[in-house]
Amino acid sequence: MNLVQEKIQQAIQILNEEGIDLWLTFVRETSAGGDPVLPLIYGLGLTWESALILTRTGQAIAIVGHLEAEAAHRTGAYPTVIPYHQAIRPELQRIFDEINPRNIAINISEDDVLADGLTVGLHQILLKYLEKTPFQERLVSAERIIRSLRSRKTATEVSLVRSAVQTTEMIFSRTFDFLQPGMTEIQVSDFMHQQMRELGVAAAWDEHNCPIVNAGPDSSVGHIGPTQLEIEPGQILHIDFGVKQNGFCSDLQRVVYFLAPGEKSIPLLVKTGFQAVVNAIQKTVAAMQPGLKGVEVDRIARNALIKAGYPEYMYATGHHLGRNAHDGGGVLGPLWERYGKTPYYPLEVGHIFTVEPGLFLPEYGYIGIEEDVLVTEEGGEFLGSPQVELLIK
Repeated sequence: MNLVQEKIQQAIQILNEEGIDLWLTFVRETSAGGDPVLPLIYGLGLTWESALILTRTGQAIAIVGHLEAEAAHRTGAYPTVIPYHQAIRPELQRIFDEINPRNIAINISEDDVLADGLTVGLHQILLKYLEKTPFQERLVSAERIIRSLRSRKTATEVSLVRSAVQTTEMIFSRTFDFLQPGMTEIQVSDFMHQQMRELGVAAAWDEHNCPIVNAGPDSSVGHIGPTQLEIEPGQILHIDFGVKQNGFCSDLQRVVYFLAPGEKSIPLLVKTGFQAVVNAIQKTVAAMQPGLKGVEVDRIARNALIKAGYPEYMYATGHHLGRNAHDGGGVLGPLWERYGKTPYYPLEVGHIFTVEPGLFLPEYGYIGIEEDVLVTEEGGEFLGSPQVELLIK
């Protein structure tokens, strides 16, 4: 069974959990901006208006333009492929009439961008197609379906993320050997890009700022590309980096301290700050049990640093990781308006989250460590080797 077939079977399970009779993914010209759910349930692009239909009784139906019917067959995921020539409406209405679903989930969401793939224009077209039918009033959001499908990683998906993490750690290791004072942020980034090319992997996000490289306290921390700032002795180098390998991502942060002339050990402020971040991560991962809400997990990490005397960091403690570095669904985050309802979503077995508290030291730079963590029945499991010792150069 291929991965698309695995996810189709998982989706049908979720439809039964959620009491949804039919889930419709309605797309067109996906090369111009496809629905984010397509890689999970189809794995290819589509050109004409197309309807991918899954039902709680186990039906998997693809209504596609006739030129793409054979490609749909070859996915092995849709036993029923219905080609059309002039218009999709008659076939779509016929299938709805035959199934007569009590509810029809469509890909719209206020809180989850990866569950919001139905465009405004296609939504209007769909409503027009369903005029004078009872089905127009039966449309509901597919957010809960997509959230569960994307977030609950199968064993295959977990293995692929773990492999991406291992590759990322290999690139970090090579980079640590390469680093020297006087190198610029751009030189560090270029070296890591070279390692990616040699290993045949892509960046987990926009390559311009993957890696994010912060040399010392004057470097802007955030989603921004490297600069000509140089690594200086007596400062911290922070790197945020991930790869996309075989369709799945990693996302790790590591820090290195460069000893100043005459220094024989790490300054106390740096050592204490680093240990505070490590302690926050270890405490948080140890508490990551299925059923715990994202806001509850976030509170553990956030409070650990606040109690240690550091300012509150102004971002969520973690996000889902998978086919994207930011993989939708819930967050390990505070109850801020910008996160909507997502901090209320509970952790489940098979979820993979980043855990990434951090703090800034004005004299030295940013201490940000990020680990990738799998939620299991027994609790949180690091997918790689967590950084627990400050690297020194």
